[in-house]
Amino acid sequence: MHFIPTKQNDDARKRLRLVFFLNFGFTIIEAVGGVMTNSMAILSDALHDMGDSLTLGVAWYLHHKSGRGGDNKFSFGYQRFSLLGALFSGMVLIIGSLFIFANNIPRLFNPEPASGEGMVLLAVLGIAVNGFAAFFLSKGKSLNEKMVSWHLIEDVLGWVAVLIVGGLFLFTDWYILDPLLSMLITSYVLFNVLRHTRKTVRIFMQGVPETVHIPSLEHKLMTVDNVKSVHDLQVWSLDGIDHVMSVHVVVSPSLSVRQIFTIKQSVRGMLRKIPISHTTIEIEFEDEDCHNELSGIDAHAHHNHSH
Repeated sequence: MHFIPTKQNDDARKRLRLVFFLNFGFTIIEAVGGVMTNSMAILSDALHDMGDSLTLGVAWYLHHKSGRGGDNKFSFGYQRFSLLGALFSGMVLIIGSLFIFANNIPRLFNPEPASGEGMVLLAVLGIAVNGFAAFFLSKGKSLNEKMVSWHLIEDVLGWVAVLIVGGLFLFTDWYILDPLLSMLITSYVLFNVLRHTRKTVRIFMQGVPETVHIPSLEHKLMTVDNVKSVHDLQVWSLDGIDHVMSVHVVVSPSLSVRQIFTIKQSVRGMLRKIPISHTTIEIEFEDEDCHNELSGIDAHAHHNHSH
């Protein structure tokens, strides 16, 4: 089986490339601005954005690599390399969130003053740049793009907090609001990142896609004419978008080649609604001894259950 690069994959690569250069360029501006305003919050965010730039660069490279078709090393193709980008992004975000928590807790007890004017100006620019990048990536469907988009959403929300706090600092000295808002936003982002990371790990562990219900799928397959039973039904996902399925279909040995061909066509037609990108259908005759070394006892039990 050979997956070839798709327009969807190519578009995703272009989106990640543009967002990478936007984020990296803004990180430099942010670091300079943090020094000029003497704002530790902005300098900390600059450090965080530098981590984002690293993550975006890795995500861009891995998504580019994921567009390669199958070869002798990776027969399914390189689509799962996109998942590495999503997992890497998730780990960086989780570690970064814990780092933010650790640095904000002391500031709750010892708030530090900062330049409100400079914070407001940088916040407006930060919202514009990161907001555009987040909107641009929202068109993507891959987990890699979704995970990266949470980096950008975190940045947008962070700059909204900086804008609000910077505005308040123009009239008050409530400097404790800075760490409080930062921790609230980080908690929200961390929750969503953990949710997406869980999905990524599930795909790596070859879990059944959330859109697929095995018992219902078995029931549908049993409605195909001349199908006696089904077993060893396996469904997993390559990258959260393209799914793969294999199944053993038991039929009567008296069926003609034309009837068997019709069964396969009916099964494939039924799977277009899921959707399944690649299907392997093994036809077995009744009373045929099915040897499945990979599934072992579980496969045998499933076979008896299906009958």
